[in-house]
Order: sequence, then structure tokens, then C-alpha cells
Amino acid sequence: MSASKIEWTEVTWNPTTGCDRISSGCDNCYALTLAKRLKAMEISLVAKGKLDAGKAKYQNDGDPRTSGPGFGVAVHHDVLIEPLHWRKPRMVFVNSMSDLGHARVERGFLESVFAVMGVARQHTFQVLTKRPGRVAKLLSDSSFRERMAESMPFEDGNGGDDVFDWLAVNASWPLPNVWMGTSIESDEYCWRADELRKTPAAVRFLSLEPLLGPLPSLNLEGIDWVIVGGESGPKARPMHPQWASDIRDQCADSGVPLFFKQWGGRTPKENGRHLDGEIWDQYPLRQQ
Repeated sequence: MSASKIEWTEVTWNPTTGCDRISSGCDNCYALTLAKRLKAMEISLVAKGKLDAGKAKYQNDGDPRTSGPGFGVAVHHDVLIEPLHWRKPRMVFVNSMSDLGHARVERGFLESVFAVMGVARQHTFQVLTKRPGRVAKLLSDSSFRERMAESMPFEDGNGGDDVFDWLAVNASWPLPNVWMGTSIESDEYCWRADELRKTPAAVRFLSLEPLLGPLPSLNLEGIDWVIVGGESGPKARPMHPQWASDIRDQCADSGVPLFFKQWGGRTPKENGRHLDGEIWDQYPLRQQ
């Protein structure tokens, strides 16, 4: 678990790391840049004997055309059960450094991730993907819940049989504490919302960040929450105020809560968070 500076969550949990760029919103991916630094830090720590080489997360390099140093897709079984030990309820962003929908994240591992989220029901998990089609297909498979229970990673002596029975028989589906979201950065990717609508989820949300253009095709039917934000970093592309205002108006007309994260710029906080003079920190009702 890591405390997060992302305004709409509290902590991050990365059972997988690494990804590949697939659309324009990935061009200046913060995670790709960070992974390169983390790889160098891990190498140094291992050399000094301060980190077990087996626990280093960022040593797999990705395809240089779509990924980079330390950003090859990797799964981390050693952090799977971490949320089971967090007693205080938290908002948890799942995979700030990866995408659970990536084709290289095997179904069996995804089942384990969802099993942990199902058992750790004191927390609210926010899963965000740019690959909503694969996620929708998997979560709509009638066997996913059954296999999810069978894939629950147990520690010795932690009551595994009871947990298995609860997941297999009593757990609601979709899991009431898991929010499913997809990213849309420009109008050509509004189809991702259509795939999200096919996904069994207690809450469906859109992350319109980095917002790179107007979204005249955006359809908020079946959407429970919208996040809007501009890009940040040295190569940040500007967000036009009208694009954000139009989405704000559409959310208001549809009764969808809006979270305006930032205008963006060289740093995330450079241009503030006010949209038309107001802070928009709305959330959907938690359904736990």
C-alpha cells in the first residue's frame, strides 16, 4: 500500500505493474517515466543489500515501441493479500502502475485479485482500464465468480475454507465494493464507455484524463461517476475550458457526480482545481 497524491483516492495497490501505450492519452504516461526511475532505485538497493532481488517490481523491460525500462507487464503474488490486513476502510486505486485489462495479465491472476477485493469488503476498490472490452468479457463470464473463489490466495491458518465458502456462496455479484472505470481522452475513444456499460459493476465511472479534446459523442447512460482532468508534466497538452464546462453541464443534466481533478500544466497543481469558480469533489454513493 502506498498513500496517494491522486485527489480522488486514498491509497494505491499494485498487484501488477507495467503496461503498453495504446492511445494518445498514453503518450506522456507518468507511470512509464516513474518505472524507469524505480528500476534504477531497485538496482541500487539490491546492490547495497537493502532489497531482496526477488521483491524488485520494476526489472522487466517492456517493448521500447510501446513501453520502456522497468515497465514490462509483471504480476506480484507477494502483494496480493495486502488489503486483507488493512483494518481502516480506504478508497483503493487498483494498479496505478498498470492496467488489469492488459492481455498479459492472465485470467487466473485476475480472479485472485477480485477474490481479495471481495473478501476485503471494508475497502472500496477503484479499477481503471483502457481495455474495457476484455474486462467486460471476463466479468460477464458466469464462471468467473466460481473460479474467483477457487483462486483466493490463502495464508496458512487464516480460515481459508470459510473464506472460500463466503466467496462462492454469499458474495454479491458484482462485488458491491468494486468500482469499474475506463479512461477516455478524446472523442474517438468514447466507445470505451459502451464497453464499460457491458461490465457487471456496482459503480461504473469514467476518467476523462488527460482530456485532449471535446467529447460530443459522450454518453453518460449507465455511468455513475465522472472524473475530468488536464494533463500534467513537461510535455503537458492544454485542456480548453469549454471542453470541461461542457462535460460539467452534461453531468448536471444527467445527475452524474463530477470530480474535477485539475487543469494540469507543468505540475498537477500549477493551474488549480476550480472549474468556473467552484471545486467539484462529488462522489457516487458507496453501495457497501
